[in-house]
Amino acid sequence: MTLQCVILAGGLGTRLRPLTEAIPKALVPVLGVPFTDWQLEHLARQGVERVVYSIGYRGEMLRDHVGDGSRFGLRVTWVEDGPQLRGTGGALRLALDHGALEDAFFVLYGDSYLPVSMPEVEHAWRRSGAPALMTVIRNEGRWDTSNVVFDAGRVVVYDKSRPAELRPRMHWIDYGLSVLTRAVISESMEPGAVEDLADLLRSLSVREQLAGLEVRERFYEAGSPDGLRDLEAHLSLRRMEADRA
Repeated sequence: MTLQCVILAGGLGTRLRPLTEAIPKALVPVLGVPFTDWQLEHLARQGVERVVYSIGYRGEMLRDHVGDGSRFGLRVTWVEDGPQLRGTGGALRLALDHGALEDAFFVLYGDSYLPVSMPEVEHAWRRSGAPALMTVIRNEGRWDTSNVVFDAGRVVVYDKSRPAELRPRMHWIDYGLSVLTRAVISESMEPGAVEDLADLLRSLSVREQLAGLEVRERFYEAGSPDGLRDLEAHLSLRRMEADRA
């Protein structure tokens, strides 16, 4: 059975203002359809059956739209941040405290569209024997600032601050999909923690506990105007290819 997937969708979506003044980022239209529909349909095609949504800003609108996930072929549960901003790591700790996390799970951001085989990612994590895995892509500064040193199936260093001594070796970037275990969350963060997931992943890499899988096809995102344009172009092409098939 494929791992459950936790979607971190509590952000304010400031880069998409004024679109996100009235709706959460996950409901921004992509080719006339709320982004979350594209994301959930992709997860279902990849064999995911169970989704945990971590929500914050205007989260009730997202919950009203998705519901229990049955129309996507999914079982969706919800964990709400509440008035306190907890960060992406703190949101996972809250999900743990609500009993929503299984022994191991995918972690995906609420604005990411990733054309990657999730069964392949899960298999790589199981094969690694590590408590966590990060997908990476060779970036060379193409889509954002490279922040990963990767070698032979292991994330040697993940550090968004990019220390000067590591920059010459940072050819990869976080692709946006990770696998974590419940034990990693319980052992790394106290209840009520306010923490960024990036800090946890950096700590795991430094402790040689973060496996890596290199992905070849680029990532897409719906969190910025440029990202939306690229995503719509990609999905339009996929539609055309499907129509010709």
